[in-house]
Amino acid sequence: MSAPVSIRPATTADLQAITDIYGHAVTNGTASYEYDPPSLSEMTMRFSALMNGGFPYVVAQAGDEVLGYAYAGPFRTRSAYRFTVEDSIYIAPTAQGRGVGKLLLRELITRCERQGFRQMIAGIGDADVNIASIALHTAMGFTHCGRVSGSGFKHGHWCDTVFMQLALNGGTQTLPA
Repeated sequence: MSAPVSIRPATTADLQAITDIYGHAVTNGTASYEYDPPSLSEMTMRFSALMNGGFPYVVAQAGDEVLGYAYAGPFRTRSAYRFTVEDSIYIAPTAQGRGVGKLLLRELITRCERQGFRQMIAGIGDADVNIASIALHTAMGFTHCGRVSGSGFKHGHWCDTVFMQLALNGGTQTLPA
């Protein structure tokens, strides 16, 4: 019997597993448009920047194994965008298709709502290939808000990016606090 999956805040102790999961996605997939997997040092700097910015970063764990991770970061850096975050979710190859992404995204949405964010954006790379990510976001209430054709070129083909959006805390129905 496998260990139950728990979702918890990410720590620096998770960064090697996070680096490995992301490195596999960079090398083998098109969800990220990076060509070269970042080093542990680079991933540590990225993690620290998000933590210092007060953004949520969570991992899914079963036993001692990190199965995946998710975080929200700034959608754009100008102050008018301060109520909007962009989510990122990556799942270990052995954990894909087991509902881990849904657990992570649900927790990430909850944490972003608690922090007062009003919109969450998903930028999904290579939309024709990464249909599971589109399906996950759709199941969690996101709606399509745009598609940029040929926005990336990776693994020998042009990739479209789909943008999806989820209103948080009433979205645009009220003014932010």
